[in-house]
Amino acid sequence: MTKLSVLDLVPVSEGKTIADAFANARSLARHAEALGYTRFWMAEHHNMVGIASAATAVAIGNIAGHTKTIRVGAGGIMLPNHAPLVIAEQFGTLETLYPGRIDLGLGRAPGTDQRTMMALRRNMSPADTFPQDVVELQALLGPLQEGQKVQAVPGTDTNVPIWILGSSLYGAQLAALLGLPYAFASHFAPSALDDALYLYRDRFEPSERNRSSYAMAGVNVIVAETDEEARYLFSSLQMRFADMVRGARGFLKPPIDDIETYWTPAEKAQASAMLSCSFVGSPETVKRGLGAFIARTGVDELMVATAIYDHAARLKSYELLAGLGLQETP
Repeated sequence: MTKLSVLDLVPVSEGKTIADAFANARSLARHAEALGYTRFWMAEHHNMVGIASAATAVAIGNIAGHTKTIRVGAGGIMLPNHAPLVIAEQFGTLETLYPGRIDLGLGRAPGTDQRTMMALRRNMSPADTFPQDVVELQALLGPLQEGQKVQAVPGTDTNVPIWILGSSLYGAQLAALLGLPYAFASHFAPSALDDALYLYRDRFEPSERNRSSYAMAGVNVIVAETDEEARYLFSSLQMRFADMVRGARGFLKPPIDDIETYWTPAEKAQASAMLSCSFVGSPETVKRGLGAFIARTGVDELMVATAIYDHAARLKSYELLAGLGLQETP
């Protein structure tokens, strides 16, 4: 059995508002909690009109306040955009308000474009301080040390669980070295998945908090009553990735009958490669596909992203997935 969790990018659908997107996120979180999903994560993105989770810690607090038991967290916070102390204070506050329910996944990418990076006042130095920043953040969330002059208030000794996120071998090596759980972003960058999982497990160094490795993989899943209906719903995500290939950022579009009319052969090839870890179809089809994926990768948990234009169909997809018998309850 494999744990199932939810990744919600808080998509803003065409013709809808950001307020609608947040209402849908709350609805989905409560639905996932009732269905027994393990966690509900949100991710930091900036300057994207179709994604509303830029103020990630605030959005997480909103979800935690409208649920009772499901773990809530970041998948992830783009740490180079922030001082570790600020993140320690934010997530220490969340953990204090919602004890035992907060996760902190950390990414190394900026989550945006170069111009927006400058607007975020991000240091444009080529020096990579991500490993040092992770260690500093761990210390700020850990027990107060003798002689420590700077502490996170709240934050100190909250011991919020930290995850390393990545889509390359870099994050796998760092997670292994620090003895942290690892989440691979195969829902949009799957090419290095197998190599990263092997490297992570092979080099994992047990830590005080994690005696053994723990690997999660992001996947796109759309389940409907029939394969045809699911493929129709999937076209919204396919259009979003085709738009990414074109360098365009927009709202989540309504599905279309024939995706081939939307993209060129080159766009199709590139978008489909990024979406290769997608499982789309009837319950039987998706169960076969996910079962084979779990058997091949041996992941402990699946972080499921389901971008569907119609909110009711999105809720139904997560409901059908929960009923497949793949899930280990939290």
